[in-house]
Amino acid sequence: MFVRTDDSCNSDLSSDSCEYYQTEIFGLLPSSQAHLRTHADAVTHDSDESFHLDRVSWNPSVPLRALPVCLQDKRDIRKQQNLQRSSIGNWESWRRSQQTTRRRIKEHVGRALSRLLPWSHTLHKIEGQFGVGVKAYFVFLRYLLCLNLLYCVIIAGSVLTPTLVYRENSRHQRLPLGYKDIFVGSGVLEHSPVFHSFYTRGSLDLDCLNTPILFLLGMISILFLSIIMVVRRTVVGYKHSWLTGNRFSSNLSYKVFCGWDFCIQDRQAASLKQNFIRNELKMDLEEQTFHERVQSRSLRHWVQLILFRVFLNFLVLILLGSSFTLIHYSIVLSRNEHKDLHWTLSLMLEYLPPITMTTINYVLPHIFSKVSEFEDYSLTIQLNLTLIRSIFLKLASLGIYLFFLIRPPAVQNCSDTKVCKQIPVCGENEFGKEMYKLTIFNFLECFFTAFFVAYPRALLVEKFPSSSLLAKKQFEISFNVLDLVNSQTVTWVGMFYCPLLPAISAVRLLFLFYIKKFTVVRCCAPAQRMFRTASSSVLFHFMLLLGLSMSVVTLVVNINRFDQGGCGPFKDRNVSNVTNVCKEALPEQVQNTISYITSEAFAFALILAEVVVLTSYVSRGRANRKAIERLKDMLVMCSSDKRFLVKQHSTITRRQLRR
Repeated sequence: MFVRTDDSCNSDLSSDSCEYYQTEIFGLLPSSQAHLRTHADAVTHDSDESFHLDRVSWNPSVPLRALPVCLQDKRDIRKQQNLQRSSIGNWESWRRSQQTTRRRIKEHVGRALSRLLPWSHTLHKIEGQFGVGVKAYFVFLRYLLCLNLLYCVIIAGSVLTPTLVYRENSRHQRLPLGYKDIFVGSGVLEHSPVFHSFYTRGSLDLDCLNTPILFLLGMISILFLSIIMVVRRTVVGYKHSWLTGNRFSSNLSYKVFCGWDFCIQDRQAASLKQNFIRNELKMDLEEQTFHERVQSRSLRHWVQLILFRVFLNFLVLILLGSSFTLIHYSIVLSRNEHKDLHWTLSLMLEYLPPITMTTINYVLPHIFSKVSEFEDYSLTIQLNLTLIRSIFLKLASLGIYLFFLIRPPAVQNCSDTKVCKQIPVCGENEFGKEMYKLTIFNFLECFFTAFFVAYPRALLVEKFPSSSLLAKKQFEISFNVLDLVNSQTVTWVGMFYCPLLPAISAVRLLFLFYIKKFTVVRCCAPAQRMFRTASSSVLFHFMLLLGLSMSVVTLVVNINRFDQGGCGPFKDRNVSNVTNVCKEALPEQVQNTISYITSEAFAFALILAEVVVLTSYVSRGRANRKAIERLKDMLVMCSSDKRFLVKQHSTITRRQLRR
């Protein structure tokens, strides 16, 4: 029986701790018993109450509604706040009011920026109908679109605008734009702002302010910005997945009884919310069933399963080796001369490596998906394993393609005119053309797959609904994410030699969003099996980080390969010559500073500083991990306290009824 005093909480929404301290049964709670067993010197009720008051003391930097306390405590804090205002000085009062104003402005700006994000209503609808996994794909696509638009702004300000303003008159004759030129990047496009040769030195020819320096600074700033944004997003996602991953046990009763949003008034929004809760429950029950099946496995079953997994991984390695060999032969065949053929056949041969890579990247991931099903993993692990194998396939195939592009064909001498004609005049443009062709072909492949494969299949399903051979496909998240990562890697690789490639990629992603939306809504069925996207989203950005690393390596190798540029801003010179000329024009103190920054001593000091920072972060992470474990134990004990109180209440009620 609860005995309330005059100082008891007046709110029915008070927290458990506020109720516990006001009952005679507090000492019998499981959490109190555990506390007494852990700490031999148990504190008294008065010290507990003073600790509670200290715990909820008002902090001006934290908004009152964000404090995890009951309503009566918030009222007390509000009174304390009013008393402090009369006792503090004018400066302190002004400082606190300004702090509150800045916090509110930050909140309003955050809400305004969140409203500026495109397709929010569309993503909410897709989440309700097809789950959070499909929504994660579209959020990832929107993130890449915003990233490429930011690249366009940087390139327009640091590369394109100075070149257009200070560029000398071009002596190239104007060529007509043919159909083949659009797909290959030849003809008039070769001398347009799309490719590297357009950005000549021009009249802006100072030592440290010229087109090559601006071009180099623009590209380096894009790469650094990409590294910072991708690493930050990966780390934030990893922290969230670690907190809510396998160590986090969700409560089904909370989702059933407390998961509904009572502010919903629209019937469609209510249906979407029902679908979302149902998908969450399906994921929880699926994971619980799988863990029970894993715990019931015998030793013999484990040995057989491990041997079978080893065999399947060996089969995957064989498939990967065969695909790499096929890509090599397609590259060799496309480099042969084919001038006597019709332009359509010549175009097909030039696109033979992208066609081969696309075919392999389309077929093998489906095989990997079937292989992962036989390995008897959970659905989330199956998805991640398929992603890892498929991204290795895509990045490795792209790496092989880049390797043969970087390595020119072996030429002993140039006495033969036919052999000399095979050597490109501007190697930078040729490399940019290959990345341009990969981007264009990727868009064409998505377009034809949506409107000439998926849509006719959906029409046949609607016309013959009783057929067992036809059924609507499910949206394959892993394969579509891999396409995004592969296309963004191509954009990063070719950005230096095709500066407008981010703009082309932004337009492609804009059309791709609506194409994929049409494919999902019109041609796909909701997945029967759901999975969590916490760890998968981290894997998406980690794969993006791998693609960014590959692009940086390719750029460094290409810069060292072209000793003297054949065209563009670095014509008849290289990057080191341009930077050395700028360095020599600087004052002596700045030169000494740059020399020290590029020396081994500074690198050693930087490594030591990184070690100290990483050590502090690791220590903080361990402390946070222990705090999280303690909070989880407190949640468990809180649920035990509630069960104990319910049991005591039922016992008292039965006694009263007997009387």
